[in-house]
Formats: sequence, structure tokens, C-alpha cells
Amino acid sequence: MQIDMRKIYNFYPLEPAPSPDDLPTGGDIYYECLECSGVVSSVPRIKSACACGNLSGSGGKIEVRDPLKVRVVRGKLK
Repeated sequence: MQIDMRKIYNFYPLEPAPSPDDLPTGGDIYYECLECSGVVSSVPRIKSACACGNLSGSGGKIEVRDPLKVRVVRGKLK
């Protein structure tokens, strides 16, 4: 089951953009895949992944295959 995070949150890019080598994590930090536009929490508690598989994780850990194809955004509830 895929949840469209954009229906729940508004996302705003972090400024200045963090380095792909040192992506931040946090409860309100999300990663947007630039390849497929999927959004995944930086600390996913349930199994989560973007459509192309660049972002995947669960149990508070995330795997990023290509950090150059990730935009770090802050999520605010609508």
C-alpha cells in the first residue's frame, strides 16, 4: 500500500540544501526522490519506499541508493 504523503503534509526544501554526503534526519525531515517524486521519512517507522527504489527503509533506518537524486524537505501538517 502506497501512501501519498503530499495529501497529509506540505513540504518545503531545506535551505541551504544539505550536502548529499551528510543528509540530516529527524521527525519532520523527509527525503524526496528526484527520480520518481516519491517522499519518504528520514526515520521511517514502517516499511517505506519510493516507486523507483532509490529510497527505502523501516525501523527508523533509511537506505539511500543515490544521494545525488534526493531533495531534503521539511514536512508540515496541512
